[in-house]
Amino acid sequence: MEGSPPPVGPLGPLRARMLSQRAFALALNTMSKHLIQTKQAPAPLGAYSQGWRAGDFIFVTGTGPIDPASGELVGSDIEQQTERTIDNIAAILAADGATLHEVVKVNIHLSDTSLFARYNAVYAKRFTRPYPVRTTVGSDLGHTPGMLIEIDCIAYLKTEKPERGAARKSKKKASRRK
Repeated sequence: MEGSPPPVGPLGPLRARMLSQRAFALALNTMSKHLIQTKQAPAPLGAYSQGWRAGDFIFVTGTGPIDPASGELVGSDIEQQTERTIDNIAAILAADGATLHEVVKVNIHLSDTSLFARYNAVYAKRFTRPYPVRTTVGSDLGHTPGMLIEIDCIAYLKTEKPERGAARKSKKKASRRK
């Protein structure tokens, strides 16, 4: 047919998409996951967790410039608040063995988008090249009076898996040495 997209393999594009979505869902169901919690970052203020590890991905909740010890807002300007917020993100990542270097996606919520250049200057010092992909939006952060920024992120940290047959190979080498 003229003007219609070519089918993807023998299945056609819709069937191929449905199969890939199903494969993704199956992978998620078989993926190991565990909760991440640390006293080095602020305790959740609502019905959410600080972070979750799902397979090789670490999902960090939206966090702001809250002091973990006192639970109080830290900083009166965007620079101080950005530093504290990134410290909190780093603490949650560290609780599962990751650093800011493993972050691949960041979402930033600013109470006022005119603060972008100032927050970005701090952000650029704390994250390294190649920078994570990022979305920055203006948001109402009025749930915490005085909060200028909130950040959530996703990190990728490959889980080391033992080599298949590694134990068998080392046993064979040991028996040859005897």
